Amino acid sequence: MKLHELRPAPGARRKAKRLGRGIGSGKGKTAGRGTKGQLARSGGGKGPGFEGGQTPLQRRLPKRGFNNKRFRRELAEVNVQALNAFDAGTVVTPELLLERRVVRDLKDGVKVLGEGELSRALVVRAHAFSKSAAAKIEAAGGKIEVI
Repeated sequence: MKLHELRPAPGARRKAKRLGRGIGSGKGKTAGRGTKGQLARSGGGKGPGFEGGQTPLQRRLPKRGFNNKRFRRELAEVNVQALNAFDAGTVVTPELLLERRVVRDLKDGVKVLGEGELSRALVVRAHAFSKSAAAKIEAAGGKIEVI
């Protein structure tokens, strides 16, 4: 088989309907659109959200809220109790958390939250800390460093 011999499988390609090409074609004159009415016209006046001339839902509802998807910072969350997996005196960094699979994805940074208790002194480097997490780390004799 050569490149110029390639063909689609028989029956895989169907010829396009040729509309409005004379009475003998069976789809002449009105081209299968019936007579008159909105749907017979070009464009048909119907797009997504069109409600037959009634004010569409998206215009009837008041505008509310704010969506900051574009500039939102999504942080990977780590609870204080998860830090017990590290030995005392360890410098815990986002890279180390990823390496030890404490977090699966660093996203835009790491935030340490205050769920659970911490039993060892650690130096924790993260992008953000909750107040309770910072208090628990320092109460255990550790240090927090905001990156």
